[in-house]
Amino acid sequence: MTMIPTTSVTLGSSHEEEEVEEELLSLMMDNDVAPPTTTTTTTSSSFTPDQEKQIINDLIHVSGSNAKPGDLFYLLSNRWYMEWLRYTGQDSDENSTVSTVCRPGQIDNHHLVIGGSDSYGDDLELLKTLQEGHDYVLVSQDVWKILYDWYKGGPALPRKMISQGVANKTLLVEVYPLCLQLIDARDDKQYAIRISKKATVRDLYNQVSVLLKLDEEKFRIWDYFNKKKSSVLAVADQDLEDANLQMDQDILVEVEQHLWPSGLGLDSTGNGLALVPVEPARSSITIAGGPTQSNGYSSGYISNFYEGNALGSPLTGAEDGYNLSKMAKGDRGGLSGLQNLGNTCFMNSSIQCLVHTPSLVEYFLHDYSAEINKQNPIGMQGELAIAFGELLRKLWSSGRAPIAPREFKTKLARFAPQFSGYNQHDSHELLAFLLDGLHEDLNRVKFKPYIEIKDATGRPDEEVADECWEIHKARNDSVIVDVCQGQYKSTLVCPVCGKVSVTFDPFMYLSLPLPSTVTRSMTITVFYGDGSALPMPYIVTVPKHGLYKDLFQALGTACCLNSDELLLLAEVYDHGIFRYLVNPLEQLFTIKDEEHIVAYRLPKKQEGFTRLEIVHESKENSGVRKRLGTPLVTFIAEAAQKSEDVQNAVQMVLSPLLKVKVCHPSNCIHTSMEDGFASENDIDGLFNAGNSGCRLRNQSVDKMELDQLSNGMDSFILSLTDEKGMHCSSIENDFHFRQDQFMRVILDWSDREYGMYNISFLEDLPVVHKTTTKKIRSEAISLFSCLEAFLKEEPLGPDDMWYCPTCKEHRQATKKLDLWRLPEILVVHLKRFSYSRYLKNKLDTFVNFPTHNLDLRNYVKSNVAARSHTYELYAISNHYGGLGGGHYSAYAKLSKENRWYHFDDSHVSSINEDEIKTSAAYVLFYQRVQEKRVDESSQVHSSSG
Repeated sequence: MTMIPTTSVTLGSSHEEEEVEEELLSLMMDNDVAPPTTTTTTTSSSFTPDQEKQIINDLIHVSGSNAKPGDLFYLLSNRWYMEWLRYTGQDSDENSTVSTVCRPGQIDNHHLVIGGSDSYGDDLELLKTLQEGHDYVLVSQDVWKILYDWYKGGPALPRKMISQGVANKTLLVEVYPLCLQLIDARDDKQYAIRISKKATVRDLYNQVSVLLKLDEEKFRIWDYFNKKKSSVLAVADQDLEDANLQMDQDILVEVEQHLWPSGLGLDSTGNGLALVPVEPARSSITIAGGPTQSNGYSSGYISNFYEGNALGSPLTGAEDGYNLSKMAKGDRGGLSGLQNLGNTCFMNSSIQCLVHTPSLVEYFLHDYSAEINKQNPIGMQGELAIAFGELLRKLWSSGRAPIAPREFKTKLARFAPQFSGYNQHDSHELLAFLLDGLHEDLNRVKFKPYIEIKDATGRPDEEVADECWEIHKARNDSVIVDVCQGQYKSTLVCPVCGKVSVTFDPFMYLSLPLPSTVTRSMTITVFYGDGSALPMPYIVTVPKHGLYKDLFQALGTACCLNSDELLLLAEVYDHGIFRYLVNPLEQLFTIKDEEHIVAYRLPKKQEGFTRLEIVHESKENSGVRKRLGTPLVTFIAEAAQKSEDVQNAVQMVLSPLLKVKVCHPSNCIHTSMEDGFASENDIDGLFNAGNSGCRLRNQSVDKMELDQLSNGMDSFILSLTDEKGMHCSSIENDFHFRQDQFMRVILDWSDREYGMYNISFLEDLPVVHKTTTKKIRSEAISLFSCLEAFLKEEPLGPDDMWYCPTCKEHRQATKKLDLWRLPEILVVHLKRFSYSRYLKNKLDTFVNFPTHNLDLRNYVKSNVAARSHTYELYAISNHYGGLGGGHYSAYAKLSKENRWYHFDDSHVSSINEDEIKTSAAYVLFYQRVQEKRVDESSQVHSSSG
């Protein structure tokens, strides 16, 4: 979210230009923003693109510390915003050379609202599926007013900033306010009310009072979720979010006709709204299973709960559809669905997997009150554990009516603001938060001791691993650690001095990469920026759904890129560079098969150097000039500033194309030319001799011409041009230029150049080629191959370097992971999603995972004879469709029945075991098989289930 200052400014019309300019300059001075270097007015045509960029970016720069709850932000079409960024030179590709960038038209936000261009008014409703950064961006009120004054358009879509969370306050813009369906009990008329979830019950009464023209003391509002009277909204200062009100739910208004029923009345103190609940608030189920006491806890164990001894009377949750009295009869439980509260399928999927984890079911159905840690500063004072425990008990209290997890969602929003609101989220991210949050709430260690970890210093791995585990358990001891945490060994090796560092770290789950099942062959022509060799085409294989960085790495390996070099990739169109491919996180599918992609080998050290782009032109007999060949890119040295320096740079990069044989006798290689490219054997020979000084040419030139060329005399006709190629100026002998980051020149090809150079090397570029897919059999993409990809040795990334204690430098060390200690419950996350600045991609690869007898003995490096390393599947979190617009569900097994069920929000149905393996599997849940079951099994190493 863009954070902008909240100081207000109003921009006027053209006849008020001077006043508006003063107001704008005042605003900028108040925020320490430097005014534009050129004095202009603020009409729509007054500012240059650079000045517009300066004004907006300077406001953004000083905005962070000024944002506060209540500030107004505006939704702005991302489509329009990207046009403005390109217009002001701020698009993602800073080196883009698109010939024409027009000024954006009017702001158009109509595609963000229901009704589109036919929508009018101030209270417009947003489409439910909008995503920030894809459909819209958020800008402050000041920026909106400035942009609106410059460009006009609309409609304006203001939203307020709110503070979310308890321990860690998070500022966010409430893009989707709470929408409530108000029902008037007098005539059943319905009204839509949009109000902030941070508004109070008092605010809601005020809004209803105005809407229905009623005295606030003459009506009451019921929480009418699922068309059932849940409770009267009675606490005046309570947030609507804390009142558990959900998006699009019903509320019921009852108007006083007679005296209110006993127990409900108006406070006589006159402090606005002080309604008394119909009956005292109570928790429908408690930690121990008995009636709730005033402190929220009770004594006793689950045996009393099952026998009904602790129940004074049957408790029924009318809202949630469960009946505790049936549980005493021994009916089966665990088959209730969870209502979708608005894009909460991700939460429902994770919860169903956790509440069907046998160890957690047994724990939370017993009395766990003694283990709640309210002192943990990084915990949630036990509230998350209590909310989860109550939800688990509701789901296991028999009956198949769906449960509405409203209280749990409210607690989740309080402690994890990232999951608040009604957007789709990642079930694995929620699962990671829940496991960690439950651990901290149930940590038996009330005061964590400080223990210094000793260096391994050559000690046996077993000794160091046990020591690290004991240190971990001394600070972290909970049911989550008992059943869900394992330990792995991490080995780092310095590539310079060979220093080996071994650590043993705990893990809560394994996030496994998916080996790519589909690859793509791409042909890229590599040019040498220093003129050391001929251009060479390379065919590389990359993941079809990969990123630019995959192409950079594959091409760098193929062409043996030196450590002091980099590759600058570009798309060539109509004999010019259409765009540079510089963003490593961009998706590869943006490169089409029919495009021409080239790469320039250039030095890594570019500071102070000028990059020179050389475009080729010639004059036809008709006198019309046309472009030809492929542009060349090189660098001009830092000290160069004269025309002869440009001439020398052009001469250097063109030198491989000379029609003359120039080579050292000991390294002479003869080649043949076909279709403008050397044959494969010749290319290999050329590459191997590329740095030896060998240059192969098939014709000779006049010695005087070569001498003149070497001396830089009468060399080339060059013209300096702009990015659009529209304005040209001749580079004369007395031409001087200042050091800059970029220079483009046009090289005029006359008969002389055609006679000296073989331009065929610059023409007939190969296309990227048609995509070639190679599908691996689905059974070959097994869970074991994912695990092996996770455990393989690989170098750390450039942004994740390791500080070597021996070298005293950050090094790109190699890292190797090994499993050391496995937990009772093994959670396996399949990394199906990849992210970039603009795109999110999902791999729908089918992973063949075992349902029975997952044997990991070969992957555990501990020599200690430990418990079984064999596991059985009991739950799956599934994801269907694309990220953001997809859907989650869960498969879970009831062990006592030995049957699988499909939990799809409210709907629960049985499913055959042979149907649970799909490409939607996202998170897998395994339970350790007991030793005796391993002894009875004749085949424990099975990858097919």
